[in-house]
Amino acid sequence: MVNAPHVAHPLQTPVKTGETLGRIGSLEVRMARNFYEVKKAQRLRYQVFYQEMSAIADAHTLATRRDADPFDDYCDHLLVVDHASMKRNKLGRLKPEIVGTYRILRQEIADRHSGFYTAGEYDVQSLVDANSGKRFMELGRSCVLKPYRNKKTVELLWHGIWAYVLRHKIDVMLGCASIESTNPDAIAGQLAFLHHNARAPEEWRVRAVEDRYVEMNRMPAEEINAKEALRALPPLVKGYLRLGAFIGDGAVIDHQFGTTDVLIIMPVSELNTRYVNYYGADASRYSSEQPA
Repeated sequence: MVNAPHVAHPLQTPVKTGETLGRIGSLEVRMARNFYEVKKAQRLRYQVFYQEMSAIADAHTLATRRDADPFDDYCDHLLVVDHASMKRNKLGRLKPEIVGTYRILRQEIADRHSGFYTAGEYDVQSLVDANSGKRFMELGRSCVLKPYRNKKTVELLWHGIWAYVLRHKIDVMLGCASIESTNPDAIAGQLAFLHHNARAPEEWRVRAVEDRYVEMNRMPAEEINAKEALRALPPLVKGYLRLGAFIGDGAVIDHQFGTTDVLIIMPVSELNTRYVNYYGADASRYSSEQPA
């Protein structure tokens, strides 16, 4: 892994509600402006997680057709909107369609509420406590509308995240990433590949909570078809690996969402230099001032 140079956090002001963080053509990445936009992001999450994938909806989720939980009320919501695809809201006004989203929870906000969502699956508090001088941020609920699952949308989402990291002086990103399947044996190659090739070094290692721990070391390294395992991994997980992410110790089965989760840990100091340089040390690559 190539270590990134020290990032001096050149942008000083926190990200504002609704602020634009980048643009490519008709696509804009920005923070949600109000609860109505958060509800639209929740509808997008429902469409992807429950209708397209295999999440199991309870009665309330079915009735509202939104993927929502208490964390949504105090998280920040990063959105990609398409100004070329305008939709009428309940008041009849045309608004750009929300086509991608990420949920962001900073440590100081988590501390004032119920902690990190990820703590239900991994002992992340031990890592936070061991790095008391560092600022942590949780990423979650990532999804993109099917026609927009391309390089441009993903790059905009990551441009927005990078700008957010710089503005809030974040040192470590973490969160769960999902592999579709609740049968670890069916995805043994992927889990073992991550265990042998991306497991976090001891100082960054976090273990799954004991009663949910699923062993990832399901086959010896020499028996893994690395090319096949890498190809099978979800695009989001592969993207994290390219950025220089570490993987936690043990997987967790999430029966509600029909997935097996792995923990992603991304210290900013360990990010791949190539990607830091690509988005810009000041997150200027797709800044709204530049031509699309």
